[in-house]
Amino acid sequence: MDATALARHLPPSSETRRSPTPPASEPPRSGPRLGVGRFDLLTRRAAETPGLISFAGGLPAPGEFPRTKLAGSFVRALQAPSCPALQYGWPEGDEDLRSWIAGQLRRRGASVARDDIIVTSGAQQAVSLAAQMVRGPHARIGVDPESYPGALDLFRSLGMGLVDDGSHVDAYYLMPALPNPRGRRLSAHERAKVLSTLRPVIEDDAYADLCFDGAAPRPLLAEAPDRVFHVGTFSKTLCPGLRVGWLVPPRALRADVLKLKQAADLQAASLPQAILEDYLRNEDFDQRLVRLREFYARRAARMEQALRRYLPRWKFEPPAGGFAIWVEPDAEPNEAFFLAAAIEHGVAFDPGSLFRASGAVRPFALRLCFSSVSRDEDLDEGVRRLSRCWSEVA
Repeated sequence: MDATALARHLPPSSETRRSPTPPASEPPRSGPRLGVGRFDLLTRRAAETPGLISFAGGLPAPGEFPRTKLAGSFVRALQAPSCPALQYGWPEGDEDLRSWIAGQLRRRGASVARDDIIVTSGAQQAVSLAAQMVRGPHARIGVDPESYPGALDLFRSLGMGLVDDGSHVDAYYLMPALPNPRGRRLSAHERAKVLSTLRPVIEDDAYADLCFDGAAPRPLLAEAPDRVFHVGTFSKTLCPGLRVGWLVPPRALRADVLKLKQAADLQAASLPQAILEDYLRNEDFDQRLVRLREFYARRAARMEQALRRYLPRWKFEPPAGGFAIWVEPDAEPNEAFFLAAAIEHGVAFDPGSLFRASGAVRPFALRLCFSSVSRDEDLDEGVRRLSRCWSEVA
């Protein structure tokens, strides 16, 4: 079957229609996992609610997946002589793919070579490998007051102490270019302060290419390559289903990281790497990023407008990029109760406690994702539903 024939079996791409509304929860890498612990029943209820508009999950827009082009790359990968896409590969990953990643980082000011890159099974594995390298007895890792829940859970599972108050730490986990969930980049003063501590830093760059004002900024890796573990991914800019991320560890630790990687899974899957390498070789990825920034910026502006119209007393800071808006309402209802009530009104969101190291429910906050709703009009309707629910509950 050639690429054209295969494409006929695919759902229409973003050029012809939008995908349906995604489920209320998401895979671990992409955002908070509502389907665990105290929110499990609420998540299941949301997923089963007909017509529910989900602002939860932090998923990329399905309508923006380049399905037909990826289908072509899939076919070409399988037609290559000796078909390396279906064979074992090296633990560090495909050479051409690593060269491409290194080139992108050099454009941002980092002195990186192909052999500095380790391709991982998604960025979550990259964070895990880095955390294992900085972990020690009673290790304390500094995190933002609100941070990516998948990383927080990972650090807890490794027995690391989470510190969000600026006190002494042994390492940092940060998203300097574009933090999740607030979407407010690290200031020059904050960057300098972190680097001045001389502590190791896990730099999660997941959203860096989705800054609304242009290309990704200079990474911390460029300033301190001897102690920064740089994490990247294609999940936000292409699609999460390929599960391709990367890690740039300090060169002195690369061999040790590679041993951990090999022990974990031998290698990142060959087929997704081959598909991705072919796609990047044949498509203008920079132009794709321009389109995505415009698309998500338009979505963010639409949600901001709806919040100002229907919930004018709710406080928020317009995000600098990414998928979501962090909102702080003007009252303090029970978090789980309000989520349950919102689901009854046909809308879901991510509770703020999931993003906090302590799990604190106060001050009351929520993350509203504008990225994956099926239509722009659903942003307005979803906020209207939240407003009606708020008037009853608060």
